[in-house]
This record gives sequence, C-alpha cells and structure tokens, in this order.
Amino acid sequence: MEIRSYRTVFDLERRIYRVDRLRLNPGGVPLRGIVYFLAIVAVALIAGSVPLLGAVSRTLPWYMRDLGLPGAGAAVLTMIRLEGRPFHLAARSLLRYAAGPRHLSGVRPCRASDCSRVGQRWYPQPIVLLPDGSDARLRRMRYTGPGTVLVTAAHLRAEWSVGAIGRALRRPDMTLSGLAGRRAPASGQVIALRRGARLRVR
Repeated sequence: MEIRSYRTVFDLERRIYRVDRLRLNPGGVPLRGIVYFLAIVAVALIAGSVPLLGAVSRTLPWYMRDLGLPGAGAAVLTMIRLEGRPFHLAARSLLRYAAGPRHLSGVRPCRASDCSRVGQRWYPQPIVLLPDGSDARLRRMRYTGPGTVLVTAAHLRAEWSVGAIGRALRRPDMTLSGLAGRRAPASGQVIALRRGARLRVR
C-alpha cells in the first residue's frame, strides 16, 4: 500500500456510532452528514417562508419535506468528493474561483490600466547571431569592420588589396576558408579588422 502523505493516515473522519443506548448502523453516521442535514433543513425552512416556494414545498408530505429529502441530500453530499476533497471544501473553492478576477498580472488581480493590454503579445527586436568559430566548422558569413574576430577552427586566410573599384563592387578584403580534416589550432587566432574592412568566410 502506497501512502503519499501522512495526512491520509491521520485525517480520520468523525462518525457517530451510538446515541445513548440507540446503536446506529455498523459503519456509523458521519458527523459531516449531520451538519449537511441540518443545513438543508435550515435552507428548506427559509425557502418555505418565501411565498411562491412555500406553496410548492407545502404540497409535499411533512416527512418527505423535513426528513426524507434532507436525509437523502445529506447522504449524497457526504459521498461526493471532488479531487479528494469533501463537498463543502470543494464548493468553497469553486465559489472563490467564480468570484475571483479573470485576469492576473504578476499573480495579482489585473488593474484597470493593465486589463486593456490583456491578450497582446510582445515580440523582441530582430537579433543578429554571428558564429564565433567555436564549432567544428566555419560557417558562411560576411562581416564589415571595425571589429575583432576570434577563429578557433582550422582555416586558410587570404588577404586581398582592394581598390576603389573593388570597394564599389563590395569585394572582400580578407577571406577565410575552412580546412576539413585538419586539427584545430591549440589557441584561437584573433583577427582585427579596421573600419570598412570586409571579411568573408566560406
């Protein structure tokens, strides 16, 4: 037998087995059921004083109105358990949920100024991700200085003298080519690029 909580062991339901010399059923009568019975009788008496409901309740025999229906209702409420909780605790939680706020902000009721923004979404600005050469291979990219590039993969670097025509055609000043099958250097190589210098990785 698996016991998930000691509360299951010590949470014993109070029952009445004997009233003076009158012995009740062997299983006893739950004390919670008696409270339910008295509450139903009180509600029935209040409803009987209402003109329209009182006329309907007076059509029933007294033993059904005062004993039969409250006893049956109390028995049904005693047997009902919602998620392991008795009826009165579950009903209280449902009423608190129904009367509670529909929207929360920071686990608190939403204020009037914040409720107008409910349902809206926030999208971040575009994020530029540049590979830093720390993976096993070089990825194709273009970068324009100024900046510093750290390359830790095996590569071949080539520098070009680009004139005015080459800059107009956006030709790179430096190219990096990955060397497949070569062992990566023990320490990464730092490449500094001046302002406007173009780096191409292929």
